[in-house]
Amino acid sequence: MPKVLVADPIAPEGIEILKKIADVDVKIGLAKDELAAIIGDYDALAVRSETKVTGEIIAAADKLKIIGRAGVGVDNIDVEAATNRGILVVNSPDGNTFAAAELTVAMLLALARHIPQADGALRVGKWDRKKYMGSEVYGKTLGVIGLGKIGREVAKRLQSFEMKVIGYDPYLKPEQAEALGIQLVDLDTLYKDSDYITVHVPKTKETTGMINAEKLALMKPTVRLINVARGGILDEAAVAEAAKAGRIGGAAIDVFSTEPAPADNPLLGIPNIITTPHLGASTEEAQVNVAIDIAEQIADVLGGKPARAAVNMPSVSAEMLGRLQPYLTLAEKIGSLHAQLTSSSISDVEVIYAGDFENLPTVHLTRAVLKGLLDPILPGSVNYVNAPALAAARGIKITESRTPTTGEGQGCVLTVRKRSPKTAAGSGEREICGTVFSKDNIRILYIDGYRVDIRPSGPMLITQHTDKPGIIGKVGTLLGDNGFNIAGMHVGRESEGQGAVMILKLDAALPDLLLEQIRRIDGMETARLVQL
Repeated sequence: MPKVLVADPIAPEGIEILKKIADVDVKIGLAKDELAAIIGDYDALAVRSETKVTGEIIAAADKLKIIGRAGVGVDNIDVEAATNRGILVVNSPDGNTFAAAELTVAMLLALARHIPQADGALRVGKWDRKKYMGSEVYGKTLGVIGLGKIGREVAKRLQSFEMKVIGYDPYLKPEQAEALGIQLVDLDTLYKDSDYITVHVPKTKETTGMINAEKLALMKPTVRLINVARGGILDEAAVAEAAKAGRIGGAAIDVFSTEPAPADNPLLGIPNIITTPHLGASTEEAQVNVAIDIAEQIADVLGGKPARAAVNMPSVSAEMLGRLQPYLTLAEKIGSLHAQLTSSSISDVEVIYAGDFENLPTVHLTRAVLKGLLDPILPGSVNYVNAPALAAARGIKITESRTPTTGEGQGCVLTVRKRSPKTAAGSGEREICGTVFSKDNIRILYIDGYRVDIRPSGPMLITQHTDKPGIIGKVGTLLGDNGFNIAGMHVGRESEGQGAVMILKLDAALPDLLLEQIRRIDGMETARLVQL
């Protein structure tokens, strides 16, 4: 049974799901060295934001297949290190959507009406209504940076207050924004025109410090900022200075660049800045939702099914995986065949999709080609997660192309061309193509233009030779004399007396000594044992 480590508190409902499919250890508050010492025993790791899954931790995770983050942000996980080791990282992007959106609205209203400050004053006996004069949000302009699930829910809720909503999201089409009642603008326009600005973007190199002193200078002196997304998106020192100097109306901050926020964080203690200790997902409903979501994804992955919210590879539904599976097998077999027929390094791989692939996510098929290509070279360390990174590290250039037809008389739906450096021994180009007739009928149809029509499975002897009498007979005699049975034979040729390819399906692999004897047959160019 697989083993799962739960390193941060998650709702019991999630743990119960995991216990149905795995041995589950709940160990909260582990120090970095303690986690590193035990992580090698586990197939899956579940965390929230407290545990830092560093590169050192991942390096010690010899069995780990999946890291599940019960929440949205994965900045506490070294995703690149996980990807390089072939470890899937998943999150729960939907489980706390409503919780985060509602907190954003609460923060905005608290800013508009000075609710925390007024409450604090009354608690110490001060009744000062004039000091806490607020403003209405009706008719004001809300700028939303990032119009994903949470940003859209925020916009929808504040449109009910009859706020004008403008937004910035480079991935949203204008017609989509229009359907949401949101006017798309560039960032500088959003900064200049907004009365309230809320950010809902992940923390990346591009978004870190995106609201800084320069951008604050573009804003209205009454603007109010809200950040319940990720700490560090706002330049904390710049926002604090602007709030103290009256260059902005205030801010509401739920997330910090360092958490827990240290006592010297510049945002703390400023009268017109509201601060909360990362409460975005802190509702009972959200905690249950993210725990169940992440547990189900871990269970699916450990059971051989796809994850619905993978961070470091494209996600695919179970229904789509069923349709993809025979094509994935074909792609991986073609990649493996290329690798086993190649004696030199590989510089370029072109994957050509023919016919109707419009409804299939071919990105997974390209990953399958790469996995098959690299498996014979790096046995045991290649999977769909890390195959692109491993290929890039070896200098292999990957391209994809599409053609609307399968080619006259060929029927190939997937073609893979391999190129090697021209200076390498055995260099040049090889092309292998195949098709899927049904779930259980996968065929390789052409190798370098030779028609072969084989099921890619088991040990095979593949030769390239001159088409002349006697060669096939000599190979058969050598195999028979040495006790090797031929399960099937496929021969393709250019024309009489020219180049030819022979594929013999075998019941067992051949020893090197017998392969050398076959290679010495007159007219034999290459002879390779392939295991698919």
